[in-house]
Amino acid sequence: MLGIETSCDETSAAIVDETGIRGLAIASQDAHAAFGGVVPEIAAREHVRSLDAMVDHALDQAGVESGEVRAVGVTAGPGLVGALLVGVNWGKAFAFARELPVIGVHHMEGHLYGTALDHPEAQPPFVGLLVSGGHTMLVHAPEWGRYRLLGATRDDAAGEAFDKVARRLGLGYPGGPVIERIASGGRPGCFSLPRPMLNGRDGPDDPAYFDLSFSGLKTAVALLATELEASGEIEGAIADLAAEFQEAVIEVLVEKTARAVESLGCGRVVLGGGVARNAYLRQRLVERIGPGGEVYAPSSRLATDNAAMIAEAARRRLLAGESSPWSLNADPALTFPGLAQRRPERVS
Repeated sequence: MLGIETSCDETSAAIVDETGIRGLAIASQDAHAAFGGVVPEIAAREHVRSLDAMVDHALDQAGVESGEVRAVGVTAGPGLVGALLVGVNWGKAFAFARELPVIGVHHMEGHLYGTALDHPEAQPPFVGLLVSGGHTMLVHAPEWGRYRLLGATRDDAAGEAFDKVARRLGLGYPGGPVIERIASGGRPGCFSLPRPMLNGRDGPDDPAYFDLSFSGLKTAVALLATELEASGEIEGAIADLAAEFQEAVIEVLVEKTARAVESLGCGRVVLGGGVARNAYLRQRLVERIGPGGEVYAPSSRLATDNAAMIAEAARRRLLAGESSPWSLNADPALTFPGLAQRRPERVS
């Protein structure tokens, strides 16, 4: 299976078969740092420039020729529409020219398969915590391809909040890694930031029990930073403010995940998405779930956007008899496949 990923600012190609990852190439775009975020037009142009080379590199790593590819999996959404179109059209053209099946993949479902590539034990049933720059959601997966939404962010995604707070504090882009690094030298608790939607009065029948929100937290940081700037104290407070912000985000993510684990009686947790690279998040989840549970997080290579996870998701769907029509198109608001809304029954 040849996988193609161009949903945002990583251009990636991979070769995957039943033994695992045979080849994986990722080109991260550096052109966006000066703008403090991803510029869609630049992202699309960079994908056009890089994709051929990434496919060649993945094929070389795998030791296979293009004629040995048996199917193509490509991210069809969600993401930046111009960026997605580059990958979808490239994948369809490659497949059409060779009379191969093409399988469109949902980017966030791909992140679950990425963790399973790293950890063969990360199999359903599990609670999935998907945290990226564009999405934050909790799902229950009784089996591959069948999911139930537990909760999702009502505004900003966790990764987006990291990026915007980092920009407000003048720390650069992307925000997640730099805040994690600076927070390691700070003292959480020196400031008091809100923990949104952790109201103890909520219950499992209330959608707010599993939903998340980070917009107010982001605003609280901005207001506090303005006060510190006015008093001339901001320079010495950056590390402590970053540490308290990270603590607040991770406490919310961990507690919401723990609620899902306890409500379902399902002790296996699978993380996916760029924020899953955060070592403190992984540590806190392991501590909170406890020795009777299982927490699986992807490696840094497979936490970032990559084509191996897309190829594996496509491979599993092809084995299940699924493929996409030639009318497959990029969809920036693609619906999560097999996703039922809300309220699962208890597993045990």
